[in-house]
This record gives sequence, structure tokens and C-alpha cells, in this order.
Amino acid sequence: MSRNESATPRPQLVNWDVAASTAASLTPAGPTMTPADIDRAVGNIRHLAGVSVDHVHAISRLDAARDLRDSELLVVDRASWSRANTQSFRALMEPALDQLAATKPEVLKSASLTLGGTVTGAQLGAILAFLSSKVLGQYDPFAPARNGLGGRLLLVAPNIISVERELNVDPSDFRLWVCLHEQTHRVQFAAAPWLKDHMTSHIGQLTSGLMDQADTLSERLGAAVRNITAPKTRPGGAPTAPQGAASDGVPARPGGVLSLLQAPEDKALLSHLTAVMSLLEGHANVVMDGVDGSIVPSVKTIRRRFNARGASRGPLEKLLRQLMGLDAKMRQYNDGAKFVRRVVSQTGMDGFNAVWEAASHLPTEREIHAPDEWIDRMSLRRHG
Repeated sequence: MSRNESATPRPQLVNWDVAASTAASLTPAGPTMTPADIDRAVGNIRHLAGVSVDHVHAISRLDAARDLRDSELLVVDRASWSRANTQSFRALMEPALDQLAATKPEVLKSASLTLGGTVTGAQLGAILAFLSSKVLGQYDPFAPARNGLGGRLLLVAPNIISVERELNVDPSDFRLWVCLHEQTHRVQFAAAPWLKDHMTSHIGQLTSGLMDQADTLSERLGAAVRNITAPKTRPGGAPTAPQGAASDGVPARPGGVLSLLQAPEDKALLSHLTAVMSLLEGHANVVMDGVDGSIVPSVKTIRRRFNARGASRGPLEKLLRQLMGLDAKMRQYNDGAKFVRRVVSQTGMDGFNAVWEAASHLPTEREIHAPDEWIDRMSLRRHG
């Protein structure tokens, strides 16, 4: 009998089955299409994902783009995207849960933990259901290995089709534009094979810090929400807008709820991961924006309409996006893109690509905002 079979099942901080079933039940339907139209769209997206790789190679100058056989490409629906992310969250969190079971078994014996895990699973499922209708694509380096492949690129067909219809843009142009961004992420991890383990380690340490306080997680989550939504009082008793509120009254505190849950000793880990995500997203945006009309004929129209799309979001969606840190993610795109553009302008793309050589070459969060400091630290030769 194996260790897993003989061991007493432990209560779950997150009920993953509940998370997956909740996400599936709450995921909104995609655009109305005939089965034949769906098949054609999926085939076209898959084809354009392949076409995009040569363009990523030409722009990024990363030879890793020549061979992406260590990961897989999947064109999925919304429910499949939610299910895949449930699997990846579980893979990331299980090591921290094993450590908690070994070091603080009393926490896992709490009578309320099973119920709490069910509630947390339902909450996670609801968040994934919301996101499942927003995400166009995602490279997931943390996916459990399948068929000998370690990562997977997920292209969410219903969302790509919904947005191209909403923007009234050429479908093939828009699909190729999206694929350029997402395939760049796949190439990044192929160019830096150490990056997955590096990020997994840091995320695991951060998760372990949260798990050490698992018995108070619900209370801290509630306090975090109250902190960003409760009105403050100015000197003299005059109330202010909620902390970080935007002009329309929606909280806009960067980082979302998770940034408020970190203990002081976790701030360095969070800062590092923020810098890495800014780098990855910014680099993908620079590659995506490196195409011109010879590759994507209507690219200028797509960029203009896509960038203007955020202004049409309703108050509820804005609130949810900011509570979950999605607007902070968009700021990461911008910060990271500015870093990449500055480095490339000073050292060329080959100089910038030193970032993929080792973990010590990754920029700090400070350097993301001061790229010249990273250039100096790397002793890169500047043009001119």
C-alpha cells in the first residue's frame, strides 16, 4: 500500500472539486455558433498560433522559438480554461499544504477547516468563472505534466471570437495578434528553462507564508476587503473616498486583495514576483506591438479599438477587476513594456535577451522602473 493510500485524508484548505464544479456551473455561455463554425474557428486559431511563432522568433531573436515541443497548445472553451487553472492552482499549493501538514498539523485538525475549504473552493470557482469570459489566452508553465509535456498554451476560443465581434475587426488579423502575445510567453519559458522552477519556488514560499496563518485567512480576507472599501476620515472629521478610489468611486488600490494579505516578511517575495510578471507581460506586449501592417494588415485599428475597450466596463466589473488585482496587472504590462523598450533602445534586442540567461539577471522591481540601473548592473554596451 502506498503512502497516499495508507495516510488518513487531511482536511482541505481549498476543496478543489468544489472549485472546479462551481466554475463549470457559473461559467457564462460563449457566442452562439454552429458546430461547423466552431470547428472552423478552432482550426483557424490553431493554424494562426503556429504561424505566429516565426514572427515571435523574428522580433524577439530568441532561438527557443524554433522548437516548442516541450509544451502543448490547446484551443479551449471557457469551462476547460477554468478546469485547467484549478489543476494548476492545486499543483502550486499542494507543496505548501504538505509542509503545513508536517509542521503545523494542529491547523489542519480544525473542526471548521473542511467547511472553510468548501467555502474557499466555491469562492475560487466563482472567480475563475468570472475570469473565464475575459481571458483571451494564457501560457501556463505550472500545469501538471501530461504526455511528457510540462507546460501548455491555452487559447480561449469563445473569448477571442466575442472580442473580435465586439471590436468589429478582421477575425484572422485579431487572432494572429492575440497569438503573437501568448506564444511569446511560451517562448520565454523555452528560452529560460530555469524560470519555471524559479517562479514555482518563490510562489511556494509565498504560499507557505500564507498557509502558516491558514486559521485566520478568512478573517484577514474580510479585513482586507473592508480596508479597501471603507470610507476614511480626514483630519477634522470630513470623510474621504474609499482608500485608492478612482474618480467613479471604484476602489483602485494596486495589487488587489492578495497584496493586502502578505505578511511583512513576504514583501520581498511579492516584489520579486511582481517584477518578473512585469517583465514577462511587458516583453510579450513589445513583441506583439512589433508587428506592422505587413504581418497584421489592420493592426493599427485593432490596437486603437482594443485599448479603448476598457472604458466601456461597468462599475461592477471594474470593482471585481480591482479587487482581484486585474487593473494592477494592466499596469504591469505598461511598466514592463517601458522597461523592455528602454533596454532595447539602449542595447538592442540581443542585449536585452541577457535577461533570460540566469535568475540573477532578472530585474528587480526597482529596476523595472529604472531600466538604466539594470543595464549598468548587467554591464551591457550601449549603442552610440
